[in-house]
Amino acid sequence: MIGYVTLGTNDLPRAAAFYDKIAGALGVSRMMENDSFIAWGTPGGGAGIGLTKPFDGNTATIGNGVMVALECKDRAQVDEIYNLALSLGAKCEGPAGERWPGFYAGYFRDPDGNKLNAFVMS
Repeated sequence: MIGYVTLGTNDLPRAAAFYDKIAGALGVSRMMENDSFIAWGTPGGGAGIGLTKPFDGNTATIGNGVMVALECKDRAQVDEIYNLALSLGAKCEGPAGERWPGFYAGYFRDPDGNKLNAFVMS
């Protein structure tokens, strides 16, 4: 149902370096970009993620209660993405682990403060 998610950034080069590594670990790469926007994903595939400098020229801010969930293939990939994010400067919002039976996730905030998680459901 979701086509893609876009997050704001105030430092596109810094954010791009972060998401290039996260997307690469998930097996996807950049699929479109210009001077103020980059999108990662697979054309014709599942939902992708985009980063943009706000169109209105104001400062990008995070949304309270907003989170992007990155689907992983297994628990090992959840751990990989979570640990990679932290190594790239993300802040922990909840270590990788089982949240309830069949749902395993690790939560983090990217360098701009946007909240994400890496998860798998079994």
